[in-house]
Amino acid sequence: MYETYTTVIGTVISNPRRRQTSAGEEVLSFRMACNSRRLDKRSGEWADGPALYLTVSCWRRLIDGAAPVVAKGRPVIAHGQIKTNEYISDSGERRADLEMTASVIGMDLSRCTVSFEGMMPRPTTATQSPGAERVSANSSDPVDAAAA
Repeated sequence: MYETYTTVIGTVISNPRRRQTSAGEEVLSFRMACNSRRLDKRSGEWADGPALYLTVSCWRRLIDGAAPVVAKGRPVIAHGQIKTNEYISDSGERRADLEMTASVIGMDLSRCTVSFEGMMPRPTTATQSPGAERVSANSSDPVDAAAA
């Protein structure tokens, strides 16, 4: 079967839920919505287009990075394998839901600002190319390595 990967940009619409599967694996899941907004040229007003709703599941190392920042109402970008999950509801109806197994989750920086917390690679003199950027010890501004 062919795997379908896609990137979805939207808003988290449910509180993330962290749980363990029956096999003992941890998973973090949340719902997100993506809808387009278009300028109606006749009225000059913005109008919402149809919405896409999906469940996003994060596994393994992605949980540790996503859990502290993913929250209801936050703008996110999710990339991963998407599939249709078919099930029968409590009332006996057949239903289908889109589900993404995420490989990457990020914040939509066009709609928010973030602060980075993590390891910055330290270039060595042998591997550093002229004009490469590095972070100064006294500032968060990039410094031209050739000028340093």
